[in-house]
Amino acid sequence: MIDVIKADLNNPRHGVAILDMLDAYASDLMGGGEGITDFVRVHLIDELRKRPSVHVFLAFDGDTPAGFANCIEGFSSFACKPLLNIHDFAVAPAYRGRGIAKQLMQAVENCARELTCCKITLEVLEGNTVARALYASTGFSGYELNPATGKAIFMQRPLQH
Repeated sequence: MIDVIKADLNNPRHGVAILDMLDAYASDLMGGGEGITDFVRVHLIDELRKRPSVHVFLAFDGDTPAGFANCIEGFSSFACKPLLNIHDFAVAPAYRGRGIAKQLMQAVENCARELTCCKITLEVLEGNTVARALYASTGFSGYELNPATGKAIFMQRPLQH
């Protein structure tokens, strides 16, 4: 049986599960193909603890982490309400196809509703057809204000420190 819980960032077991799931996700082609760095492994949980707007959900099969969702609260100025962004979302390869992603997505939605969010947002690679199918099946679609102006495009500008 799979249990989906909101992670307690003060629980060392949850911290290890988050790091292991993030490393597995980052190592996957759809996560960039490279595991997390030693710096991330050492500092991530402490940094997440400093941010009350972070909500992490874990799926466990007994003591084994099977999936996770890292979410960060944002704010929609157009709606004047909070939103919840799914920043990282993955199910371990051995657990795919068992409905765990939908269980995680339901936990994210429940949290967003509790926070009175107006929407849940996420980004996904064009080539990640499996994830795109999941997101479409759970109600996600491309964002556009007006069909004449087209869909929003996710962009980034890396900063060097």
